Amino acid sequence: MKLSEVKNSNKVIITKVLGHGSFRKRISEMGFIKGKEVKVIKNAPFNGPIEFKILNYNVSLRKSEADLIEVVPSDKFVESLNGSYEGVIDRKIDQINQSERTKTINIALVGNPNCGKTTLFNFISGSKERVGNYSGVTVDIKKATFKTKGYTFNFYDLPGTYSLTAYSKEEIFVRKFIYEQTPDLVINVLDATNLERNLFLTTQLIDMDLRIVAALNMFDELEKKKLYFNRDGMSRLLGMPFIPTISSKGIGLDNLIEKVIEVFEGREKSTRHIHINYGKDLEESIKLVRQKIKENKPITDKISSRFLAIKLLEKDQHVLELLADYKNFDEIKAVTNREIKKIEGLVNEDSETVITDAKYGFITGALKETFKDPNQSKKTRSEKIDNILTQKYLGFPLFTAILFLMFYTTFKLGAYPMNWIDIGVAALGNFVNNIMPEGMLRDLLVNGIISGAGSVLVFLPNILILFFFISLLEGTGYMARAAFIMDKIMHRFGLHGRSFIPLIMGFGCNVPAILATRTMRNRGDRILTMLIIPFMSCSARLPVYILIISAFFDKYHTLYLVGIYIAGIIFAFLTAQILNKTVFKNKETPFVMELPTYRLPTFRNIIYQMWDKTQHYLKKIGTIILVGVVIIWALEYFPRHTKQAAQYEKQLEEVQRNDNLNGEFKKKQTATLEQQIESERLMNSYLGRLGRIVEPVMRPLGFDWKMSISLLAGLPAKEIIVSTMGVLYQTNSDESTVNLQKKLKDETYKSGKRQGQKVFTQPTALAFLIFILIYFPCIGVVATIKNESGSWKWAAFTIFYTTALAWTAAFVVFNIAQLIF
Repeated sequence: MKLSEVKNSNKVIITKVLGHGSFRKRISEMGFIKGKEVKVIKNAPFNGPIEFKILNYNVSLRKSEADLIEVVPSDKFVESLNGSYEGVIDRKIDQINQSERTKTINIALVGNPNCGKTTLFNFISGSKERVGNYSGVTVDIKKATFKTKGYTFNFYDLPGTYSLTAYSKEEIFVRKFIYEQTPDLVINVLDATNLERNLFLTTQLIDMDLRIVAALNMFDELEKKKLYFNRDGMSRLLGMPFIPTISSKGIGLDNLIEKVIEVFEGREKSTRHIHINYGKDLEESIKLVRQKIKENKPITDKISSRFLAIKLLEKDQHVLELLADYKNFDEIKAVTNREIKKIEGLVNEDSETVITDAKYGFITGALKETFKDPNQSKKTRSEKIDNILTQKYLGFPLFTAILFLMFYTTFKLGAYPMNWIDIGVAALGNFVNNIMPEGMLRDLLVNGIISGAGSVLVFLPNILILFFFISLLEGTGYMARAAFIMDKIMHRFGLHGRSFIPLIMGFGCNVPAILATRTMRNRGDRILTMLIIPFMSCSARLPVYILIISAFFDKYHTLYLVGIYIAGIIFAFLTAQILNKTVFKNKETPFVMELPTYRLPTFRNIIYQMWDKTQHYLKKIGTIILVGVVIIWALEYFPRHTKQAAQYEKQLEEVQRNDNLNGEFKKKQTATLEQQIESERLMNSYLGRLGRIVEPVMRPLGFDWKMSISLLAGLPAKEIIVSTMGVLYQTNSDESTVNLQKKLKDETYKSGKRQGQKVFTQPTALAFLIFILIYFPCIGVVATIKNESGSWKWAAFTIFYTTALAWTAAFVVFNIAQLIF
């Protein structure tokens, strides 16, 4: 029987896991191995993924993935000796007092996602001296440094990971950091209520021959649930101390630091070097492979030869690459292949699965005597909440309501501080404008730097509020439920369920939406989601939509506006479908996702995350947008003098000297001439010349050179399009938007075949809207895609693909609309 066929609330025992590659690795490491009991909880809305309970935690799989797991009813399962408990192998190595060598202790924080590791780190770093970001291939490591009890502590918060297998970038990065940076100690943060799953990572850390202190986190929940855990007994078995902590309240952290010092100084009695006994056959194979690796010393000085041997037997490609330069690499490979064949022949199972079984066999045996759960059969609080929030019929409407509340609050509440910042930026610009003499420097400061920085800062309140909600959803555990609810719809277009939240965020601002893809484990899914986020209409495009729709469409304004947003979603999903079948056709996207326990996040942690993400936004994006705006300003500003502009200036002087003119008429003439001067300068500026070069390309879409310039000016930020049109179509800054709409309606071709005809028609307006929706995302988005993907390749692809698609779509819309209107 397949796991997908089991009815809700039924319990079964796993007999075999089929499939291969990353799915099989992840599924087995999360406890889906022979002999484990699984309970079916429910289906997601739209017959999406199925929720299961295994090892006392909840996880979701798609039906296609559950099809690969064979099960039998509990009463029909025959116990096998595979993965039996063999205890540990003691190694007679004395502890060294490292304090005689140095007074600096480097500590790596390692743990599963949702174990409270980052909360623990935030509590430590928030009250100490310094916190810095250390980036590695799209993975952030936080570092905190402080001094206490005569030592300098360097804490490194490594990404949350379920194992040290080469499945995800996080896992590769964690183990690479450990064997390259060789920390003095590892603090293994464990969820005290979910030890069976958390200890799998611990067994791998033991294989690496590290000195470990286990932080038994969320200890208050363990006590509240009346779970029994003999931590002293487990300490004696595993050769490491277990320290109870409650990271959200900072409880137990002083004891943790004290224990770290004791281990560092070689005074901690329970600390000793052990090997987990994986059984006679596996141990014999590990020994033979290990002997071959140890013939060359350099790499084994940093990395445990036992860990390398186990990874080779697990067919780990990254370890094979690591040993490729060894003189005896061919011998190592030959011995490994021989031993893999022997292991797989003995139990008729993949060698990687055999080792995973052995690890879980050890964990189960170790917990039999040290851990008791009297409430195992009872429904947890999280399951009771999920009965409502992820229920088949209520799940989606409730999710929609939560999203509506989130975005309504973001824009409504954010509008007030947004206006205050906007007024402040305008006031600063006016102040600088008034105190400085007219000239290039004033123009650069007012129209370049202040305006550019303002375009970033004005969205800061919205971003802060949005990040508050995102942090709240992540902290409570609801974000995983959102992916669970939406996976079926997203999967139809080759997207992961986790893609949904970044796409929704894109309607506010594409930049934080791209940053939000960090929650996705698979690199292919992340990049695919990044590439389609620019199709989500950010708030910066809204002023342009309103301007054009109000000017050229007398009825159904709301329908046109909603239509543009829907068009963006359609283009996003079609692009995802195309890329998924071409560029990303080989990416594996198993939906194996933990549904963590609902927890109320601490206010301290939410504020920390908000600040961390906002700081990232301001530092990495603000400067780039600023540079982009200054470049556009320079292209608009130079050259300053033309023959026609000089004639207008001469006429302006004459008007200003003429005292016989009526005051109101004089003011109007002055304003008109000033606008003509500015328009003439802009037309002959480098940007204007570029517009005329681009115009032949844009002419098939019905666009003239002014529209082309407006689109070019919108490259740094789409808001600039409206202000550029105001200058090009000779509209005073203090005139209303209605006046600009009238100017756009009245604009005619001044020369050529179409002289006297209207520039803007309804087909042109529709094509213009479509082009703005799709084309070149702002510089901030391009830079963020580059930073998050780690390559200019995807940023360049975004630029060229979106612009080419915008031209094609606008051409089609323009020609079809001409037949209709």
